Amino acid sequence: MTKKKEKYIVKIPIDTSVLYCEKKKLLTVIGPTNRKSLKLKLKILIQKKTKILKVSSIPFFSMSNSEKKKLKTLRGTTIALIKQLLIETSTLISQKLRLHGMGYRVSFAERLTEDALAFKLGHSHPIFFKLSSNLAASCFSRTKLSIFGTSYQDVTQMAAFIRSSRSPEPYKGKGVLYENETVVLKEGKKV
Repeated sequence: MTKKKEKYIVKIPIDTSVLYCEKKKLLTVIGPTNRKSLKLKLKILIQKKTKILKVSSIPFFSMSNSEKKKLKTLRGTTIALIKQLLIETSTLISQKLRLHGMGYRVSFAERLTEDALAFKLGHSHPIFFKLSSNLAASCFSRTKLSIFGTSYQDVTQMAAFIRSSRSPEPYKGKGVLYENETVVLKEGKKV
C-alpha cells in the first residue's frame, strides 16, 4: 500500500524552487540552470517544510465516466512530466554519438556558421546540420560527437535526426550510432 502512495510523490531538490498557481493551472520550476513551466490537468499539493510535491487525483475540470478511467494514466504522466521538468532545470542534458565506418567524419562547418556541423558519411557530398539556438555541440574526436542542451526532447530529437542520416547497416555495422549502442551483425552470403 505504501508503494502506491510513494508513486505519486516527488522530492524537490534543495537548489530548486517550485511555484504553483492553482487559478492558472500552472507549475513553474526555477533551477540553477533554467526556468520552465508546465500546464497541469490535475491538482497538486506542495509541502514546503519537507519539500515534497504530491499529485492528487482531483482534476481541474469535470470529467465523464470514460475519462475517469484514464485518470490513473494521467496522474502517472503528470508525475513523469514534473520529474523531467526538475531534471531539465537542474542539469545540462547531453547525448553522445559515434561514427563507425571508413572515412566517416564530423567537424564544425566553418564556412556556414558556428552552430553548423558537417558530416562525411560515405556519400559523394558532405551533409550539414544546423543546431538550434538552445543546443550546443562538441567534437571530442573526428568520430565522436556530443550534443548538449537544457531540453531533453530537443537534444534527443536532434541526435535521432543526425542518426537517421546514416543509420547503422546490419552487415558491416557502418553508420551513426549512439555511444552505448551495439549492432548485431547479420551473416553475409556464403560462396
